[in-house]
Amino acid sequence: MRDFLPVTPEDMKKRGWSECDFVYITGDGYVDHPSFGTAIISRVLESKGFKVGLIPQPNWRDDSSVKILGRPKLGFLISSGNMDSMVNHYTVNKRKRRSDAYTPGGEIGRRPDRACIVYGSMVRRLFPDVPIIMGGIEASLRRFAHYDYWSDTVKRSILIDSGADIISYGMGERSITELAEALRDGTLPEKLPFIRGIVYKSRICPEGSDILTIPDFKSVSEDKTKYEEAFMAQYNNSDPYTAKRLVQPHGKKEFIISNPPSLPLTEKEMDEVYALPYMRDEHPLGKKMGHISAFDEVRFSITSQRGCFGSCNFCALTFHQGRIIRARSKDSVIREAEGFLKDKAFKGYIHDVGGPTANFRHPSCRKQLKNGTCKDKRCLFPKPCESLDRDQDEYADLLKELGNIPGIKKVFVRSGIRFDYLLLDKKEKLLRQLVRENISGQLKVAPEHVSDNVLKYMGKPGHDVYRRFLKRYKEVCKEEGKDQYVIPYLMSSHPGSTVDDAIELLEYLVESGFTPEQVQDFYPTPSTLSTCMYYTERDPFTKEHIYVAKTPEEKKIQRALMQYKIESNISIVKEALKKAGREDLAERLYGAKKHYNSSPDKTKRDHIKTPKKKKTIRNVHKRKINDRA
Repeated sequence: MRDFLPVTPEDMKKRGWSECDFVYITGDGYVDHPSFGTAIISRVLESKGFKVGLIPQPNWRDDSSVKILGRPKLGFLISSGNMDSMVNHYTVNKRKRRSDAYTPGGEIGRRPDRACIVYGSMVRRLFPDVPIIMGGIEASLRRFAHYDYWSDTVKRSILIDSGADIISYGMGERSITELAEALRDGTLPEKLPFIRGIVYKSRICPEGSDILTIPDFKSVSEDKTKYEEAFMAQYNNSDPYTAKRLVQPHGKKEFIISNPPSLPLTEKEMDEVYALPYMRDEHPLGKKMGHISAFDEVRFSITSQRGCFGSCNFCALTFHQGRIIRARSKDSVIREAEGFLKDKAFKGYIHDVGGPTANFRHPSCRKQLKNGTCKDKRCLFPKPCESLDRDQDEYADLLKELGNIPGIKKVFVRSGIRFDYLLLDKKEKLLRQLVRENISGQLKVAPEHVSDNVLKYMGKPGHDVYRRFLKRYKEVCKEEGKDQYVIPYLMSSHPGSTVDDAIELLEYLVESGFTPEQVQDFYPTPSTLSTCMYYTERDPFTKEHIYVAKTPEEKKIQRALMQYKIESNISIVKEALKKAGREDLAERLYGAKKHYNSSPDKTKRDHIKTPKKKKTIRNVHKRKINDRA
């Protein structure tokens, strides 16, 4: 039967079930759509013949809320949801957010802080002998001892604090299927060390040539150089083809063991995952409590690929989706788009077609699917690799074919476009396709900063690359008769960013006439290279000390310099410029008679003229920008 998966005993009875094989507890409201990890994992298990019930956002203060579907036959699955619960709850300033985009009605507080630990501990207490498998972004990025920004401490592996037996980390279709089949065959959790993509506990330290023991929890929590050593071992062993099994002791008789990542799905397997019978809607019980706003962004968007070989230091994709791109077939993507036409809510606009980076539609080089990614170099930084496959025609063709489907009015690209990679394709087929058909007046790109010093620590290309891109983009817009502009994402307070770097960014903003309406302050989330820099205050590659803005005052100054026109920031900017010996710049900005409104100037954009407002399209495609996690 095609329906939502059971969330109540009555739903189970309709299916003729007396019990579930797995009960899946999630911190999100229930949306059965392939942009939500809970939906994918539960539907994959269902396709393999397993009975899966869901408990979305249980009341962790009430034991009955996790007993509602009874005792599962094989195990509990636990996830915080699509976002880390702490990032979901708190801003970078550690203030409570006002709403939760993944909860019906946006109600805050429907999931606990550190949701995986709370849910796991609750289930372990109530069902002490039932296996618990944890997954999703929160568990994946906390699988080893990790720096925790919110407590400013190094915490143990979440596997220990949650009471779970196993973590299925990264993209979990393969590992969860193997785990489920092994449990169905009677294998105990402690007897499952052979499965890729899992982390488990043991009282015995494994031995062998494929084992790499990293510094233990005690040493990494007391010694930042040991923390750095442990982190870099994880960073250098995140490729499925070359990674070793990593072991981290947590005390004398407790070992956290991480097997190499799961192998990437094939194109056929990707197609199968996205063709599963999703309802592509919010669950009716959730709808009664209110709308899940995060669904708006993805309902009529298409995930066409996974992975990212951009390897930005502040991004956790290396640890979660990996550097090797895996894409769906063109036919699979087109079939999904054609399916939108059957939905009464579809107005003809596809909001996005892409992945973590839209114009990464194939592995960066052919050898990756046999030999894995390079350990000693990256694909795009500090300069593009000579072996890099620069052709982007296939993605351009896909966008064009989608736009030609009868009933499709417009196809937009709102996943990030890697502008330095776009520049490398000299045929410019994709660039012209984007300009002609797939941009709603503005192209969003992420240069992140303009100081080459900061960009180096971010793992991003030098500022000259961004300038070249802007110049060429403007030329192509003119050649194609389009009046379009660029919106750059910019970040303040990244490790290595000094006040002088922030002033360099300020000067660029003055020169370009662009004032960012939103500023992304660096957020030290678990298991990113930049977070390692933030905690250790060192460059993990050179071992050199770097400046890190950590206090609220330091961060406030760098944010204010980016939004220098806001009246409440003027005194902060003047003081910062005075201390830096740049009174000349303060005089240039403000003078004696110059006054500013309390909001940023929205009339100027980065080098490219603002188009006339397109009310319908702009309203349909207005997107809430969340903190990157």
